[in-house]
Amino acid sequence: MQTTEAGTRQFDVVIVGGGPAGLSAALMLGRARRSVLVIDAGQPRNRAAAHMHGLLSRDGMSPLELLERGRLEASRYGVQFAEGVVTGIDRIDGGFRVHGPESISARRVVVATGLVDVLPDVPGVQQLWGTAAVVCPYCDGWEVRDQPLGVIATSPMSRNQAHLLRQWTSELTVFGAAEAGIPEVELAGLRARGIRLAPAALEVSGSLGELEVRTGDGTHRVSRVFVGARPRPSDALLTSLGCATLDTPAGPFVSTDPSGQTSVDGVWAIGNVADMKALVPISLGAGTHAATQINISLLEEEIAKVVV
Repeated sequence: MQTTEAGTRQFDVVIVGGGPAGLSAALMLGRARRSVLVIDAGQPRNRAAAHMHGLLSRDGMSPLELLERGRLEASRYGVQFAEGVVTGIDRIDGGFRVHGPESISARRVVVATGLVDVLPDVPGVQQLWGTAAVVCPYCDGWEVRDQPLGVIATSPMSRNQAHLLRQWTSELTVFGAAEAGIPEVELAGLRARGIRLAPAALEVSGSLGELEVRTGDGTHRVSRVFVGARPRPSDALLTSLGCATLDTPAGPFVSTDPSGQTSVDGVWAIGNVADMKALVPISLGAGTHAATQINISLLEEEIAKVVV
């Protein structure tokens, strides 16, 4: 890290977002002896979850504990941290100016700001989110296997969530499938697999293992509901820089190459901000991949300055 005459701190890389993807990138870049600053607002997507699953050697760990360990490990390699919100990123000669808790300059920028799960307007879902109301069968299906479960449908894509969840239980009810726009041919496919269809959920109450879902035809009891949350990427920093986007069934997401590099030279987007399907293990790998390519891009720039 260097400081300009005006007092502005300069880093090789500024990472916006200190979740699994951002911390993984920071760790590897720190090990490569790059100066790195991670700016984090302290609002991880999975902060309401008590445990995370499917992460080799860390199955069942609290997601907040993973982040705490990650910060400690990265700091051992000189990575610095700042708390706060980044409000803008501008292009300048030699890199970028990052506006956050202070004005910082960086040769490369990584945006790992994740996404927001936009929940259906069903009373009780927000209060139960992350415990009894969840989104991912891979993350939270095993613990309620062979128990009565529900899917709160929000769009035709809820068809996929229901079919997938059928692997964990034979007692599955989809609430509001027709209202969510799932075509009749697909409704027939759900019924063929023994999945029950019920009217749209009006309210969810109770706790994990003892939920009640109230609908127009009565009250249904399930252990957990899986919600078709609408993913909204937190990509304002990226779009304001002019990063190209790609249309997906869930809406536009910033387009990247396999390493996370965007259409704007020097800007990477990793984790859920660019990939709504990036579970924690995938985000960790994305951070590592991005870090290696960022380091190479910095190295090639340094070589070009001295080789005539």
